Parts: sequence; structure tokens; C-alpha cells
Amino acid sequence: MATATGSSSAIVNSLTKLLRSKDMVMAFGIVILVILLIVPLPSFLVDLLLTLNIAVAVGILLLTMYIKEPLEFSTFPTVLLLMTLLRLGINISVSRLILLDGSAGKIVDTFGNLMVGGNYVVGFVIFLMLMIIQFMVINSGAGRVAEVAARFTLDAMPGKQLAIDADLNAGLIDENESRRRRKTVENEADFYGAMDGASKFVRGDAIASIIIMLINALGGIVIGMLQKQMDVTTALSTYVLLTIGSGLAIQIPALLVSSAAGLIVTRSTSETSLGTELFGQLGKFNVLTVAAVIVGLMMLIPGLPKVPFALVSVGLGVAAYFAQKLKSEEEKVMLKPPESAPTEPETPEQMLEMVMVDPIEIEIGYSLIPLIDDQAQENLLRRITGIRRQIMSELGLILPVVRIRDNLRLQPNEYRIKIRGQEIANYQIMLDHLMAIPSESVEGDMPGITTSEPAFSLPAKWISENDRHQAEMRGYTVVTPISVICTHLTELVRAHAPELLSRQVVQEMLNQIRQKSPASVEGVVPELLSLGDLQNVLRNLLHERVPIRDLSGILEVLAVNAQITRDPNVLSEVVRQSMAVTISNQYRDNTFTLHVMTLAPSLENLLRNSLANSENRMGFQIDAKLAQRILVSTGEQMESMAKQGFLPVLICPRELRFAFRHLIEQSFPSLVVLAFSEVSQGTRVKAHGMINNLENQ
Repeated sequence: MATATGSSSAIVNSLTKLLRSKDMVMAFGIVILVILLIVPLPSFLVDLLLTLNIAVAVGILLLTMYIKEPLEFSTFPTVLLLMTLLRLGINISVSRLILLDGSAGKIVDTFGNLMVGGNYVVGFVIFLMLMIIQFMVINSGAGRVAEVAARFTLDAMPGKQLAIDADLNAGLIDENESRRRRKTVENEADFYGAMDGASKFVRGDAIASIIIMLINALGGIVIGMLQKQMDVTTALSTYVLLTIGSGLAIQIPALLVSSAAGLIVTRSTSETSLGTELFGQLGKFNVLTVAAVIVGLMMLIPGLPKVPFALVSVGLGVAAYFAQKLKSEEEKVMLKPPESAPTEPETPEQMLEMVMVDPIEIEIGYSLIPLIDDQAQENLLRRITGIRRQIMSELGLILPVVRIRDNLRLQPNEYRIKIRGQEIANYQIMLDHLMAIPSESVEGDMPGITTSEPAFSLPAKWISENDRHQAEMRGYTVVTPISVICTHLTELVRAHAPELLSRQVVQEMLNQIRQKSPASVEGVVPELLSLGDLQNVLRNLLHERVPIRDLSGILEVLAVNAQITRDPNVLSEVVRQSMAVTISNQYRDNTFTLHVMTLAPSLENLLRNSLANSENRMGFQIDAKLAQRILVSTGEQMESMAKQGFLPVLICPRELRFAFRHLIEQSFPSLVVLAFSEVSQGTRVKAHGMINNLENQ
């Protein structure tokens, strides 16, 4: 007895676990649908399935009225297919009962006798009318709407993606929200595409129902007359009436599901259910009141019955009264200020949000607000997205979100760029003008407002749009105001790249490397180097605009050398030696020639002898006068190279590179200092000047 009880308990537990698995329940349900097509069912089960079909159809219709947007019922196309299979299975089961027993249960009998009065001609006409409504009106319209919606949704996907990128760059949303919105856009396109295909199931179901009804009617007449020896009238009244009853019992729920399909594809996104939205809009435009008055006036037309028009007019008037009352209450709620909303930060969490600063921030005057309009031809938000991609491709730096805010304290046409909450640059642009920057071969002067280009401090002029062609013909480079802002921002980002490389960004980069090349990270961070040490090495590289895209290669070099020293400056120099090809490619021309200036041998020997390690950094122990003379000579050589059209690059021995860079970086931050060992094979070096040993002159 105990064994039997234990077995029963085990079976119950197994069934409970099975029912808790939603996937297993779905699989079991689909198997049942297939069984309906094969196994004969008694009339009681057929009645149960017909009732279930009606209940599910009503539930689907109500659900489509309560959802706020179509994607809340994203499984509707699949549900539509399952309901079609259910109806086909019921159709076959009912047909089997009708042809074998001449009866198909109480529900079919009720639909065949009570609803059409026992007249199979009337039933046939009503059935055909329902099929025409479902097939030619509702299903055809819903399918067309789904097809057009799918096409327009696919066409609008690029614009929606750009809008999401724009909001992300403006700081209106974070990365998680942007991913959620992109997923929503993809799901929306998939949904309408699936709805376009699912509508074909309903159309096929309607055609199949008509064919099944005709087959049942003909088959019933043949069976009644030939097998059961009925006369024609008795066979028609028996089998045709049952066939029509089954068709009505099955197709009325099908009509409800088709109506639900039409509702879900014609609904747009809203904040409320369909009923609330519909009556809210009717009350908003006083449609019910006008309709009540017009119907009431129609009672005055001679010959029309007064009572129906009076009842409808009174009903519309009552509905208009309650709709207007509901509208007034909603307006009061909307105008009422929230009682519990604090105007000032009270909790530590709210105060913490105020002290958090954005890595990059652009403040704009109110006249520049059109630059961030999504409908503008030139959109600053989209251009910033391009800047982020450019910086990633150029330096390997994942640029943080650039937040754009309007600031009424600024001049109307002024913008201000902040990094880590500190202002680093500001400029005023003329939104209705173009900036013309003269080249060396410019011919003639252009009328305009004299100014200075903010990124490189080049002389420039603001000119009108009408003078653009003339300026370009004379050799000026003409740029738009939004290009001025973007170029300025790009150069500032390059200059301040080390400050923008936060520990969080470094950690995210390491996480990516761990997924693709785990061996590069294992044993290096944090075993040999801490996250802060790695950040300092990468910052040193970015400080001289050395790309850090190949983080896996950088980690491999650090894995070998971090066992000797953890000094970020020394490790940075070691990494630079391994990146000779990358560094050389940055500065050599199309003929693989690197144009440089060098140190005079006497000065080189002097600096080598004065090398010393002070404050954990290699530097020169020289007097201020000699340092000043070196800076003067360096400036002269840089100017000479610039006049020849070359980027100023100094090449020197490896042991002097870091110290010399530290010596001149305050006065000449744009001077590129390379070591001889950082020149790759195949690169020709051409010297254009020499920093002399001025001490002997």
C-alpha cells in the first residue's frame, strides 16, 4: 500500500513539473491539435472544443483592445497559426461526426436550428455573408495594412537607428536604453513581417471552411440518400443544416480572431488602452455631442420613425456628457502638481547625481539649438556619432557619450566644450554664414567678417552663402558652422584623449579581449600589472597620439617586460618600440619617406651625459639658459619644416626620446619626437634640419 502511494505521489510530482515547463505545455498542446486531425472524438469533446474555441477568440479580441502597442502582443502571428490549426482540427472532427452519426453535439445543433430557424437556405446565406465579411473585408484589409506596415517599418529602420544614436550622443539615453530601443525596432519589423504572412493563414482557413462545408453538404446528401435511404428533402434538412451549424459555430470565432488581427495591425503606439483612447478622442473633439444633435434633428424628417432616433440621440447625449466629465477630471489631474515630487535633492543618491560630471559636455546658446534638431539637414548629434567612430578607428579610444545641453547664460551663438566638468574651449559661430579659410595659394581677398578658426587658430573669415563659389575659386577652404564645431571637438578630443580613458573604459576593453583572446590577459592583469598601471601605460601612449587599438599586442609586450619593471613610463617606451610600423605609418608620406630634424652630435652627447632619474621620471639635469637655447633652436627648426610643408618630427636616440619629449612638451606640444628604433623597415628617413649645440656658439 505504501509503495502504491509513493508511486502515485511520484506521478503527481512528475506531472506538476511537466506542467510548470511552459515549453512542454506548448508542445503537448500542439500534439493535441495534430491528434484532432486523426483521432475520432465523441460529441461531448467536440462541444468542449467548440466552447474553448469561442472563449479563446473572445479573449484574443479583448486582449488586442487592452494592449497599448502591437509589440505587447508580439506572439499574435504564432497564436493566429495555432488558432487556425485548432479550427481545422475541430472542422474535421465535426465533419466526421456529421457524416458518420448524422449528429455533431448540442452546440452545432443549436447553431443549425435556433440561430437560423432550422432553415438551411437561410443558414447557407448567413454563412456565406460571414465568409464574405471575413475573407473580403476584414482579412483582406488587415493583410494589406500588415504588408504596408512591414514595408514602411523596414524603410524607416535606418532613420530610427540614427535617431537612437542621436539620443545616445546627446546623453538623453544610456547604452542599455539604446540597445533596448534597437531591439524594439527590430522586433517591430519582425512583427509586421510575421503579421503579413500570418494573414495568409486566415485567408486559407476561410477558403478551406467553404470547401469543407460544400464537401460535407454533398457527402451528407450522398450518405443520406444512398446509405440511409433518405429522400432528398430529409437529407438536405439533416446534413446541410448540421453542416451550416458547424460552419457558423467554427467561423464566428474565426471572425473574432480576424477582427483582432485587424485591430492589432491598425493600432499605433499609445499610452492607454483602445477604449480609453477612443472615447478620450471622441470627447476631445465633441463628436458625440454633434452626433446626438444631428440624430435628434433627423426625427423631424417626415416618414422616419421617431422612437429609434430619439433613443439613439439620448444615448449619444448621455455618452457625450460622461466623456466630457471624464475629460475634465483628466485635465485636473494633469494640471495638479505632484505633491510628493521634491524640488531639491534630498536623499544622498539624488545629491550624488548632482556631483557626477560628464566626461565630455557641449553647452550651446539658444541660437544653436536648431543644430540638434532631428529634422535639420545638418545634425550635430549625427556628426558626433561619426566623430566617435573616427576616434575609435584612429586611436582605439572608446569615446564616452557626448552630452549636449543648452545654456541661456551663454551668448546666443556661443558654444562651450567641457571635459570632466571643466571648460577647455569656447567659440562663437555665425549660424547663417560659412567659414572661409585661406590656403597658401589664395588669390585675392574675400569680403567678410575676420575671425580665427578655433581648432588650429588659422586666420579665417565668415562669408555669406552667396560668396561660397567665389571663395572656393580663389583657393579658400569653405566649411559650414557645424563642421567648425565638429573639427574643434575632434582636435580637443585628440589632445585630451588620456583624460578620457577612464578605468571603466579600460576594464571594458579588457573584458572584450578576454572573450576573444583570453591568453593575452591571463597572468598580466592583475597578476603583473594593476588596472591602474595599465591605464597609465595606455594614457602615456595616447598622450603622444599612439593608437591603442591593438590592446592584445600591447598586453603581450607588457607580459614580458612587467616582470622587470612596473614603471608606466618605461613600459610605455617598450611598447612604442614594438609599434614601429604603426608609428612610422602615421608620419611618413606616400613615398614611404619620413621627413625629420635631428639633434646635433655635440648636443646629443651633452644631453646623454646629463640624463638623470628625478621624481621617478627620466630627465636632463641642465641649467635654465641651456634649456632655453634648446627650445629656441627647436622652434626655429619646426618653423623651417612647416614652411617646407612637412609635419615637424624630431628623431633621436632611444634613451633620449622620453626625456627630450618631457623637456619640450610644454612649449611645443605638437612636436612629434621619435626614436631611431621606432622607424620601421622600408621607411626612408630624410633630415631637413638640426638642433645645434648652441652652448658652443
